[in-house]
Amino acid sequence: MKLRPRARAAAPKRRHAWQILEAPAEEHTEKRSPRQQRGGRTRQRAWQVLEAPTGELPAVQPAPEGAIGPELPDEATVHMVLDLVTRIGEVQMANGAGASDVTATILTLTRALGLPRCEVDVIFTSVTVSCLRGSDLPPVTVLRVVRSRSLDYTRLSETERLVQRLIHNRISTEDAYTELHRLTTAKHPYPRWVSTLAWGGMAAFITLLLGGWGTWAPITAFLISSVVDRVGRVLNRYSLPFFFQQVAGGFVATLSAMVIVNLDFLELQRPTLVVAAALTVLLSGLSTVSAVQDAITGYYVTAAGRMLEVVLMSAGLITGVAAGISIAIQFGATRAPDPIAPSTAVGELHIMMFAGTGAAACFALASYSKIRPLLVAAVAGAVGATGYGILSVLGYNPIIGAAFATTLVGLGGGVLARRLKVTPLVVAVSGITPLLPGFATYRGMSELIDNGTITGLMTAAAIGLALAAGVVLGEFLAQPVRTGLSRLERKLAGPRMAGPLNTGRPLE
Repeated sequence: MKLRPRARAAAPKRRHAWQILEAPAEEHTEKRSPRQQRGGRTRQRAWQVLEAPTGELPAVQPAPEGAIGPELPDEATVHMVLDLVTRIGEVQMANGAGASDVTATILTLTRALGLPRCEVDVIFTSVTVSCLRGSDLPPVTVLRVVRSRSLDYTRLSETERLVQRLIHNRISTEDAYTELHRLTTAKHPYPRWVSTLAWGGMAAFITLLLGGWGTWAPITAFLISSVVDRVGRVLNRYSLPFFFQQVAGGFVATLSAMVIVNLDFLELQRPTLVVAAALTVLLSGLSTVSAVQDAITGYYVTAAGRMLEVVLMSAGLITGVAAGISIAIQFGATRAPDPIAPSTAVGELHIMMFAGTGAAACFALASYSKIRPLLVAAVAGAVGATGYGILSVLGYNPIIGAAFATTLVGLGGGVLARRLKVTPLVVAVSGITPLLPGFATYRGMSELIDNGTITGLMTAAAIGLALAAGVVLGEFLAQPVRTGLSRLERKLAGPRMAGPLNTGRPLE
């Protein structure tokens, strides 16, 4: 990168910056001893610090050889680069990446593509990039609004590979622009019905994780969650806000379980687990991990927006559960799923490992992950479920167990994911999915209806925050292990779950 030469003063007498604040000279000077002169200089410096001059300051002379600052490409190239990086940031934000990851990715790309001085502002709904072009030209600013959000981990992974190619100068800006357009407009790698079956399978595995083996509960949870997913897709076609889709999902899941219990369609020993599994599926799409990551790394506006979304969607889910229970009671339902807390024994740890593996793999499949990320996510789910089960057997609090288990998930995913060319965000979110507080949410809702207390709901919220915080802590601890305490990782301001780790080489 060539820089324009700095300006040099033409006048023979150059005033330094500290001389501007020099005190006015005394009109009458006396001959003093060297010691007195040193004292006078000391007092003069103190006066310079404590009192600013009131006279007219000399004007700063402009650079005679031109403007000060980096020499940038032509304006058309600047606009293309800024549009490209903001579109990449939009894809990352739409798929759940943290604001710190998006900011670091954009800054790395702009440096590699010939724009060394850029400022990035990422909030929950928009990405803004401003390119500074020296002192003689105004900055160029590009704004990109994040209008829709979806879980497509294949698109996120492919975008990250495109970023790596751009950093290492393996693809031109024009070709990268075309490739990004192809990625964002391409269809999902799997049909819709595969995603529906994956959501149902995830509910079945979570039922096993909660202790519902040997009964009709897994099959019932599979059917109810599949129906809930199809209902949500139908409502989404009519552009119904996601809050009401959550209300509908909680309503269908709760009412279906109560109908099955009261009409004796199936012999369910633990009908509560069916509702808990369906609620866990509905909670899995929320960006709790990204919200906690943004709060820890200092992006408080984005964290507040994400957290408000999580709270609002959870409130819709709770509203649907309450509506389902109330309507069932009005129609004469005499039995409701009893929110009895499941217990964990040592002999059940292998079942929990199997269930955690299947639930995480199903979530990755429902989020359109390919085979390699799906397998890594399955291993992360097994680690998280086993760690949580061991602490439950030892009698630890669920909040502590959730935090410890997901710290292991974040640590293992942060160390191994990039070596296996998998985005750590996919591993982290999939790994904590089996531990989401679906059962605690239903139990808290029942306590609120029966006793008017919110202790159970606060416990569910605490478990959710512990899950997200544990993943972020594990990813942070994985940085020195992953990079061998390299200089680049020590400069990072926070955990990285998406985007590049190395800055590549700038264009000459």
